[in-house]
Amino acid sequence: MTADRVGLRMARAFLVVVVTFAALWFGLGFLSDPVAFEGMAPTVSKLTQAVIAIILGVAGIWALFYAGNTILEALPRRATETLRPYLFVMPAIAVVGLYLIYPTAGTVVTSFTDVPEGAGLLHNYTEAFTNPDVLLNLRNNLIWLLIAPAVSVVIGLVFAGLVDRIKLESLAKSFVFMPLAISFVGAAVIWKFVYAWKPEGQEQIGILNAIWVWAGGILADLGVLQGVEPVAWLQKIPMNTFALIAIMIWLQVGFAMVVLSAAIKGVPSELTEAARIDGASEQQIFFRITIPSIRGALLVVYTTIAIAVLKVFDIIFVTTGGNFDTSVVAVRMYQEMFRFRNFGQATTLAVILLVAVIPIMVVNIRNLRRQGIGA
Repeated sequence: MTADRVGLRMARAFLVVVVTFAALWFGLGFLSDPVAFEGMAPTVSKLTQAVIAIILGVAGIWALFYAGNTILEALPRRATETLRPYLFVMPAIAVVGLYLIYPTAGTVVTSFTDVPEGAGLLHNYTEAFTNPDVLLNLRNNLIWLLIAPAVSVVIGLVFAGLVDRIKLESLAKSFVFMPLAISFVGAAVIWKFVYAWKPEGQEQIGILNAIWVWAGGILADLGVLQGVEPVAWLQKIPMNTFALIAIMIWLQVGFAMVVLSAAIKGVPSELTEAARIDGASEQQIFFRITIPSIRGALLVVYTTIAIAVLKVFDIIFVTTGGNFDTSVVAVRMYQEMFRFRNFGQATTLAVILLVAVIPIMVVNIRNLRRQGIGA
C-alpha cells in the first residue's frame, strides 16, 4: 500500500471519528433539550427518544470501531495484530471502569469520609453495627440467605428430577419456569393481591385468605373448629418475612430447575446403567450418582440465587415498604439515601452488601474454574 493511500485512509478515519463525536454531541444535546419534544404525546415522545438513542448508540459505536480498525490497518502488520484486540476490548473496559469501578471506589471512600464533624473514619460502620434497626435488617438478610437459596435449589432439583421422566417435559418446564419471566416488582404486586387481607366479616379479595376462611367455615360446620379469622399475612410478625421469602422462592425455582435439569442430562448414562446392573435403586442412583455428578451446577445455582437474595429490594419495597420488621439492608440503604439524605450511612450499607457478596462470588469463580470454565 502506497504512502498516499495510507495517508488518505488515515485522514478518512480521523474524519469519521470527528463526525461521529460531533453527531453524538449534537444528538445527546438534542435528547436532553426539554423543548425538543414539546407538542408530542408522552408515549410518542418517549418512543422517539428511544429510537434516536438506539440509532446514535449503534451507529456511533460502529463508526468508531470502523475508524479505529482503519487506523490500525495502516500500521505495520505486527503492530496491527498486537493492538487490534485492545481496540475492541478497551471500550468495554472503559465503560466498566467508568460506571462500575469508579462508583464503587467512590462509595467506599464516602462511607469513611461522610461523617459528622469530629467523628472518626469508622463512625458510619460503628453506627451501622450498633443501630437496632440496622441489626434487624441484617438479621432479616441472614434469614433470607439461609432459607431462600436452599429451598429454591431443593425444589428446583426435585422438579428437574421429575420432569426428566415425563413425556411433556417441555410443557412442564415452561409452567415452572414462567415466574422467572416476571419482574420482581410484577411478582410482588401479584403476591400482594394473594396475601391481601380484609377484617373479619368483609369479603376477602386475597386468594389465600379466601381459601383460609372458606376452609375454616367448612371445619366449623363439621364441629372441628369454631371458625377462623382472616390472617394479615404481610403484617403479622414474623410470618410476614417468610411470606415474602416464598415470593423469592417462587421466582427462583424455575431458574434452578432449568440449570439442574441440563446438568442431570449431562450425567453419563454409563454410570446410571452400571449402577442399575449392580442392583441400585432409583433413589440410590439419584442420591449417590446423580447429585455428586452435578455438584458443580448445584453450587452455581445456589450462589447465584444467594447473590440475588442479598440484593433483594423490590419485593419488600412493593409489598410492605420495609414496615412490620420486614426491612433488609437494601431497603434500609434506599431509605437512608433518599428519605433521610444520610449519604454516609447509605454508602456504608452498600459497602456491607458488597463485602457480603464477595465471598460468594469467590466461591462461584473457584467452582467454575474447577469445572474448566474460565481457567
